[in-house]
Amino acid sequence: MQASSAPYLHQGETIQAVFGAQTASQWLAALTGVFVFLGLNRYRIFVVTPQRILILDAGKVSMAKAKGVVGELPRATKLGPGTGLWHVIPAGNESLRVHRRFFKDIETADAQAAAAA
Repeated sequence: MQASSAPYLHQGETIQAVFGAQTASQWLAALTGVFVFLGLNRYRIFVVTPQRILILDAGKVSMAKAKGVVGELPRATKLGPGTGLWHVIPAGNESLRVHRRFFKDIETADAQAAAAA
């Protein structure tokens, strides 16, 4: 994820944290089936830098490769703490779901923002 997000950074911008998210709830797959879930879900990549939080589209199949910019959040935005199995982060008109395997990345991003403030 980190390597594929490099082209979307401003010159001299460094990455503090990077983690994946998805647009659709995991319950959608359980209730409607995997094919409906795959049709409605999009993967996102959060790229946290000292200046901003960049949200990149990664497509419908995987969160491994960034394909374009979806949005941007101010760096002061608190992302966590992560709770439960899936933590929801509001980002513009989307509610992005972050799996618990990325909670440490959320903690790192929030800690670095607090240290800079």
